[in-house]
Amino acid sequence: MSESATTLLRAPEESGGPLPGLDRNAVEALVASGPPWLGQRRLEAWRVYEETPMPTTKEEEWRYTDLSKTLRLGELRLLPRQEREFAPEGAPALLTGSMRSDWAAAGHVVDLDGSVAHTDLEEEVARKGVVLASLARAVETFPELLEAHLATEALPASSGKFQALNAALWTDGVLLFVPRGVHVELPVRVTRWFSGPGRAVFTRTLIVAEEGSRVSFVDEALSADFPAQTLVSSAVEVFARRGAHVQFVSLQRMGRGAFHLSQQRTLADADAALDTLNVSFGASVARVDLNAELRGAGAHSDMLGLCFGEADQHFDHNTSQDHGAPHTKSDLLYKAALDGAARAVFRGIIRVHPGAQQTDAYQTNRNLILSPDARAESLPNLEIEADDVRCSHGATVGQLDEEHLFYLMSRGLTRAQAERLVVTGFLGEVLSRLPLGGVVEKVSGIIEERLRA
Repeated sequence: MSESATTLLRAPEESGGPLPGLDRNAVEALVASGPPWLGQRRLEAWRVYEETPMPTTKEEEWRYTDLSKTLRLGELRLLPRQEREFAPEGAPALLTGSMRSDWAAAGHVVDLDGSVAHTDLEEEVARKGVVLASLARAVETFPELLEAHLATEALPASSGKFQALNAALWTDGVLLFVPRGVHVELPVRVTRWFSGPGRAVFTRTLIVAEEGSRVSFVDEALSADFPAQTLVSSAVEVFARRGAHVQFVSLQRMGRGAFHLSQQRTLADADAALDTLNVSFGASVARVDLNAELRGAGAHSDMLGLCFGEADQHFDHNTSQDHGAPHTKSDLLYKAALDGAARAVFRGIIRVHPGAQQTDAYQTNRNLILSPDARAESLPNLEIEADDVRCSHGATVGQLDEEHLFYLMSRGLTRAQAERLVVTGFLGEVLSRLPLGGVVEKVSGIIEERLRA
């Protein structure tokens, strides 16, 4: 790595002074650097965090993820925001290689250790009023937009302990605003790189798509392996106004030693379509909490997810499909392929609230076990408070079908080739539901690379 790139990627404790702990002093330092409304919001979030007990395995939503054994908050240090610039020359090969593989985009964001280091936006898109910016800078440039949307309706501090912790300690993130009627044809791509152990990074993403607009957002997180735990906490808030169409993709490829906590909330108004895809390949522990609220008549949401685990990786997906208006539809498909001693947990609930007649909701979780030591738990649920609905859920946990393998091997494939083909097809069904340019090819390539290892 060149000297200039090393400087650009250098973390605060490497350039003078230790990092602060996750405490009130860290919150007060952030309060002092921002506007009063944000400071009050941070302090209230910290109060909620301190008063909310740490989740335990006695709670249904955390039954299979024991935080007392996996998360070491007391050993972590907050990584503050820094003014960064991104220089491709000399940057980590994994970062630059990933960016080159799907560069075609309406705009790009590069985030280094929780600080936005680069943004660009097509000139034609910017002329239409689309905003793509660092969230920390947007606090000053778009205060009304952020005060109305940031940690208010979607992910307020009252949502939970880790939602409150993020609302108190976030240091930077991404703002995407799409004005009424604007269609952004190419996706917006965000690439994040995390570089050091023993740190806690808190980021937020705010997407506001106005009436009749259309946009796709692809967010990829990368790192090498860490010798000690690093926490990456991300909060995602997506607003799709009447008739808007939003696609949100999260691709998590962090190294071992990473603990990834992702809280996502999507709000779809009348006739809006808000689709999500969560792909998890990396981290030692990865937890995704996703709530899709269909709050306007005619709203629609496809919720897709896949993970591929090996060794002792642990993936926990906690989803909810909330139907609060009539004539809404949601369709969830989450799949996991597990090798080694990997473990996957899926917990999902469809809620149909009173008055949400003509709801159409589906929930499917499939798990493919590739090793005798791998495990999967699947807990789908329904909560129906309307009488004119069509809802169903299903879950399976199974091993590779020997008859399928035999059939493929009888056509000349080796067992290893046959297994790769079956696993690729199993996970590929998820990708076929959201054929977003660059994403399908990248994820398919990663799956094939994993299977060859």
